[in-house]
Amino acid sequence: MKYKQAATGCALLLAFFVTGQALAATNTKAPSRIDWNVDKSWDLPATPLDIVYSLDGKQVFILTDQQTVLVYDNMGELTGSIPVDKGVSAIDIAPRGERLFLINQKTKVFSDMTIDFIADINTTGSPFLGLATAPVTIAVFTDFQ
Repeated sequence: MKYKQAATGCALLLAFFVTGQALAATNTKAPSRIDWNVDKSWDLPATPLDIVYSLDGKQVFILTDQQTVLVYDNMGELTGSIPVDKGVSAIDIAPRGERLFLINQKTKVFSDMTIDFIADINTTGSPFLGLATAPVTIAVFTDFQ
């Protein structure tokens, strides 16, 4: 009888010791070997669901709960938005940022979308052929070869 009581007492003492060690481990901070700073932060017009950064670091794509992918430059300026179907829950991009991949959990659909970034180039004073009032100008930079 004494052996059984002693074994029960040891088991309780061991359980108390293990629980105390686990609590002590969660209450103490381990020394950190990581230094960090927040470099960028900007307010979003909608709740973000997913984010992907282009590999060249020039664009940030943020999927929102408003069925829109917001495209920001790396300084936090909104450069455009892409409407997406309801139910899109995850996004990714191709390595060069020329394609956007969408996963729609609601409809069980994967979409592969081509992205083209349009840039305005000031050609004022540059030599040209054709009409100056043409709606499209093709610029050829031959001196950078």
